[in-house]
Amino acid sequence: MNVSSFSVVKGSVLPRHDWTRDEAQALYDLPFADLMFQAQSVHRANFDPNHVETASLLSIKTGGCPEDCGYCSQSAHYKTDVKATKLMDHDAVIATARRAKESGANRFCMAAAWRNPKDKDLDKVCDMVSEVKALGLETCATLGMLTREQADRLRDAGLDFYNHNVDTSPEFYGHIITTRTMQDRIETLAHARESGLKVCCGGIVGMGEQVEDRLGMLMLLANLAEHPESVPINLWNEVKGVPVNGTANAPDPIEMVRMIAVARIMMPKSVVRLSAGRQYMTDEMQALCFLAGANSIFIGDVLLTTKNPQTDKDAALLNRLGMTSRFDEVRTADQAPSSSRAI
Repeated sequence: MNVSSFSVVKGSVLPRHDWTRDEAQALYDLPFADLMFQAQSVHRANFDPNHVETASLLSIKTGGCPEDCGYCSQSAHYKTDVKATKLMDHDAVIATARRAKESGANRFCMAAAWRNPKDKDLDKVCDMVSEVKALGLETCATLGMLTREQADRLRDAGLDFYNHNVDTSPEFYGHIITTRTMQDRIETLAHARESGLKVCCGGIVGMGEQVEDRLGMLMLLANLAEHPESVPINLWNEVKGVPVNGTANAPDPIEMVRMIAVARIMMPKSVVRLSAGRQYMTDEMQALCFLAGANSIFIGDVLLTTKNPQTDKDAALLNRLGMTSRFDEVRTADQAPSSSRAI
């Protein structure tokens, strides 16, 4: 294949929805400098290349999930160190959201380990969404599979984004999950779209899949009728007691950067988020990912049940790279004279 056909020129970076496997592979196989140039060109045509979105993630209901996702510490099928909990108290969730905003987050994501929410639980979550929205934060939730009616209720409560990852390629999916099909996931994404919610959808790398599976996942997302507004790319975290421990094979840093670059080119207007696994990344690796088109991170010491870099460390890295974020607003507010601060 003649990869020169992928050259990016001004005005030619509109989203496509007809990517082929050969095209995705040809992009991935480009000389590294050429791939980075194209990804950065697409990125600059659609985003401020020096700005990073900051989001915070809270597990509002942990563990006891009936799904058998082979990577997940919260599955009831495996003996892990995670204990099942009830839905968090409303006031505790709002207090956490307020602290997240004060720490520099602009989006607050609420996650519950359910196959699908029950109506009585959804009532409580909708109340949480409304109050988090009132704080001035963007709102996101991941609650498992949704019906159209449930998506409508979340939208009416003020939800901005619904997260529902496809996890991996259609070909590799059956190796890690049997209790929920890929089609189940696609249908939930459709319900979210039909209700007017924005979609946050990505996957996990390092579970034992091959490069072609990583590209297959990106193709699945890029060939949806509408690209996800947010595409989280998670690097699998080692979890005691789950099957993926036996197959896990983390990508080397260059492979990870290549994947981010391909995601940026194939979904030019989507925010690409470095999600779980950043604690395994060096500053240099994260910098290359930002150069390749990643423009969002989760902040906070914990993501659901796994570790995450400390907020101060993230703020320092972005400052060293000359990249802006909500950290700058927080820093400015902290430095302002007390008499000029909002009460």
